[in-house]
Amino acid sequence: MIRLDDVEIFARSVESVSFSEVARQLNISPGLASAAVQRLEKELNTRLFTRSTRSLQLSEEGERFLPYALALLEAQRQGRAALAHDHCELSGPLRLSVPSDFGRNLMLAWMDEFQHQHPRLSLYVRMSDRAADLMRQPLDAVVRYGVLADSSLVALPLIENNRRALCASPEYLKRHGLPKSVDDLRQHNCLRFVWSEQVHERWRFTLPEGERTVAVSGDRISDDADAVRRWAIAGKGLVYKSRLDLIPDLLAGRLVDVFPSSYCEPSPLHLICAHRSRLTPVITQLRSFLQERCERLAASCVQPAR
Repeated sequence: MIRLDDVEIFARSVESVSFSEVARQLNISPGLASAAVQRLEKELNTRLFTRSTRSLQLSEEGERFLPYALALLEAQRQGRAALAHDHCELSGPLRLSVPSDFGRNLMLAWMDEFQHQHPRLSLYVRMSDRAADLMRQPLDAVVRYGVLADSSLVALPLIENNRRALCASPEYLKRHGLPKSVDDLRQHNCLRFVWSEQVHERWRFTLPEGERTVAVSGDRISDDADAVRRWAIAGKGLVYKSRLDLIPDLLAGRLVDVFPSSYCEPSPLHLICAHRSRLTPVITQLRSFLQERCERLAASCVQPAR
C-alpha cells in the first residue's frame, strides 16, 4: 500500500533535488528520506529517480508520476481542511505563475481582494514571462496568454475574446506619424519582448483581406513585457501586446490605439492546471473570480468602431 508520507518525501525531493535537504526540512535523517522513496518505488515497481553520487534526477517514470503525487497530496490537504473548517472556507497555500505585466499591474490588486475574501489562504506568486513547467515546478496553476499547445494540460478560459493591441503614446505618434498599414510598421521603432526564450518580433494581424505577418525591428528588447509597456508610455516606440494589459493606459490617455481591435491577433487568457485532479475548490473559485475581473476590465474599454 502506498503511504502518503512517502509520496510527500518524493515530491519534496523533486523540488529540493536532495534527500539531505528534505531530511532537514522534515527533521528526519537522510537515510529515512531515501528509504521512503525506495519504499514508494517498490510499491510502484519502478525507478522514480536516476541517482548518482552528485545528483538526483527524475526518471522518465518519475516525470509521469509527479503530477499524480502532487494531486494526492493536495487531495489530502483539502480533505483535512474540509473536516476541520466550514466547507466554503478556502485555506492553505495557493502557488501561481503569472505574466509580468498582467501580474504586477492587474493581478496583484485582484489577489489582495481574493485573499481578503479567503484569509486562510497563503499566496506564492511567481511573476515571469518564461513559460512555467507545471510538471516540474511546485505550482497549482499558471495564468497564460495564447492558444494552449500542450493538450495534456487543463486550460480554464478567463477571457476568450481578448486580442493584442497595437499602441503608442500620443507623443510618439506626433513625432513619427500614425502607421496607415501593417507595412508601415517596418519604418517605425517597434518595442519587442521575449517570451519563452523567443523574441516576439513577427507580429500577426487579422486584416479584412486576410492574415498578415510582419517582421518588425527596433532599438529595444526586454524579457519583461512590463518594461516594454513602460517604454511605449515614455514615447520610445510602438507596443503590440495583450489589450487587457494596456486598458488602464488607454483609459488614462497614456497610450492610444493605432489599428482597430479586429485587426489584431487574438490573445485569449487561461488559468492552466497540470491535470483535472488539480481542479480543487481553491482553483475553481479563483477561476470564477479572475474571469469576472477580466470581463469587467475588458468591458470598461471597448474600442469605438472605425
